[in-house]
Amino acid sequence: MTPANRYTPVAIVLHWLMALAIVGAFGVGVYMSDLPFSLTRVKLYNWHKWAGVTILALAALRLLWRLSHRPPADPPMPAWQARAAHAVHWLLYAAFFAVPLTGWAMSSAKGFPIVWFGVLPLPDFVPKDHDLGELLEEVHAALAWGLAALVLAHLGGALKHHFVDRDGLLARMSLRRP
Repeated sequence: MTPANRYTPVAIVLHWLMALAIVGAFGVGVYMSDLPFSLTRVKLYNWHKWAGVTILALAALRLLWRLSHRPPADPPMPAWQARAAHAVHWLLYAAFFAVPLTGWAMSSAKGFPIVWFGVLPLPDFVPKDHDLGELLEEVHAALAWGLAALVLAHLGGALKHHFVDRDGLLARMSLRRP
């Protein structure tokens, strides 16, 4: 795998940091949602919010990097697969922003401020409104499950290319140098 066939080191690190943060935030989100009110639940909600804001910041960096750095060429594949891969990638980018922004809006509407890592208070960007908060909670959950489905589609495609096609596509995002 030559450097021209790989993503840049910055793109690779952003990809894997976001993957870990998204899987972690999703897992915490599913776990915490059914907990009874307790200090543990409050702590997990804060961690979840901090992860969401971090994912939002990483997504902005990643999008800026992606727009300013051309990705490596795709290996040969049928046109429908290339279109599907590109659609999944752009839907992932949309979800990287939509999921944390709806979570932030929900938190604002429900009157729970976000203080990133307990240090940086973030502004509320929607007014406190119980009904809006309930709606945003549903939207946030639906988008999070949609993001999970997109991640699974992305992973499935990558594994198909690696194990079935054996075309080196997965190596382009490997943390190990060629």
